[in-house]
Amino acid sequence: MPRSSPPLSGWFVVSLRPVGQHRPLLRVAERLGAGGVSLPGLRLTAREDTPTRNALDAALDCSRVIFTSPAAVRNATRLRPLHARKRQSVFALGSGTRSALRRAGIADVLVPLQASSESLLLLPGLAAIAGARIGIVTAAGGRDLLVRTLRERGAKPAVVHVYARTPARLNRLHAQRLLDASGRGAACITSAEALHNVLAALPAAARAALLRCVAITSSARLEACARDAGFATVLRAASPAPRDLIEALCMHANRRRFR
Repeated sequence: MPRSSPPLSGWFVVSLRPVGQHRPLLRVAERLGAGGVSLPGLRLTAREDTPTRNALDAALDCSRVIFTSPAAVRNATRLRPLHARKRQSVFALGSGTRSALRRAGIADVLVPLQASSESLLLLPGLAAIAGARIGIVTAAGGRDLLVRTLRERGAKPAVVHVYARTPARLNRLHAQRLLDASGRGAACITSAEALHNVLAALPAAARAALLRCVAITSSARLEACARDAGFATVLRAASPAPRDLIEALCMHANRRRFR
């Protein structure tokens, strides 16, 4: 009996993750038979100056502390060891951030059902917060919805930017790898900022090739961003975790196979 082909045979996956963070996603895709193309949308740079250390100390001293990404956890640990504190609630924006916190030494972490600021703000621990000091460990830029909403609820956010996000520099080899990729493409989109940066940096032919891909997103907001950018087919994954993104693609590929 002939051996069946891998579920993603004939596909390639495009990672828009930051510089140096493509392998976890592409490794999952390649195990299932897909090719991989790296198009870094962001470069993350640690901030290790004294004002950042002082701001982190202030954030970690709050009764509630929010970490917005695994990168926020990693860069915070470069500045200070993290540990659970008595009568302190620690929140993570998603399961990946929770895993990073657990590796850093904080086991009890509150996570929303969906990895988004909107879902995080629905958690009971962030409802009646008038007068509360809330630490937010994050990077500069982004939507600012979290900080703005907490202030509207009467909280006093102590924000620390432990790393910076800047556009990654794409060269002609990045574009050529995308143009040379064979089969059907799927672009994994977990950051609107990264998507914008990549589309702005690619030459016209490569940009068109990217927009012909299926877009895999991890939230309603990113789904809307992908459609606005020009993707014709947009899928919604359960989370931005590599396994969930690729699972959404596998389900789509399987449906196509049996049409």
